[in-house]
Amino acid sequence: MNVKVYGFNHSPWVQAVLLALHDKGIKHRVYINPPPEVFKKWGVYMPAVSINGEPWEIESPEILVKLGCEPILKNDLKAVQVAWQGVLHRANNPIRFFAAFSKVGTDSGILISRLIDSFLLSFISCYMFLLINFAKFKLKVKDPDSFGDQFMYWEEKLKLKKGPYIDGGEPGATDLLLFGVIQCHSSIPVPALSALQFDERLSGLRKWIALMHERFLYYPYLYSSKFFEPLRPYPKSTHISQQVIFFLGILTILIFSPITIPLIIFLMLRTPRKNQKFSS
Repeated sequence: MNVKVYGFNHSPWVQAVLLALHDKGIKHRVYINPPPEVFKKWGVYMPAVSINGEPWEIESPEILVKLGCEPILKNDLKAVQVAWQGVLHRANNPIRFFAAFSKVGTDSGILISRLIDSFLLSFISCYMFLLINFAKFKLKVKDPDSFGDQFMYWEEKLKLKKGPYIDGGEPGATDLLLFGVIQCHSSIPVPALSALQFDERLSGLRKWIALMHERFLYYPYLYSSKFFEPLRPYPKSTHISQQVIFFLGILTILIFSPITIPLIIFLMLRTPRKNQKFSS
């Protein structure tokens, strides 16, 4: 099996796909900027995956099934989405937000290709930043009294599991999607991360996270490794030259904002609403 993946590892849904590929030892290539055929159809929506040269697909639960996982139950999928509460806080600190994105680029291929990727990634990061802030304004989402509440479903679910993982003897789609959400909360820390770390009610969930850490000990995008046992080094950052180019891209977007901002808004509007997710 040969797999192409478009998306970056700040997205929980991209994380779920990358975790599955790593766990199953499937050869794959990651694109942090959308291939032309993906951009033409869905804009910067992610993940997008092509398996063995077949047409690109964009729904991570369905992609995980094609990678060999059993389908996730509807109630579990809804609970995974609920566990994502707090994602809008990622853009509270613009400097921290863009600094985190500047470190996402690939470290493979020739230097000029990596620099171009980092420059183009600045546009996608601005898209995500504006999308999150638009959602804050439009939806007026209120924080829950306790971010720990959104994880209680999983704390109870873990008490009923029939193996070491939620899906049994091996990590399945449920494990991978939930663990992807935890990577998202950890990549740019949000209040939900503190609940995962310190809420006394979530001891079972922390044990499961520790088990997943052991399973994915050498997974290169393990952002939660800084916050949960067993601790591991934080994911490797891009070279400083790529980070500089990224911020030059941000500056370019600001200079040409009369053009770039309307383009970002156009891309937001053309994304299928039924598929709309905040991937950052």
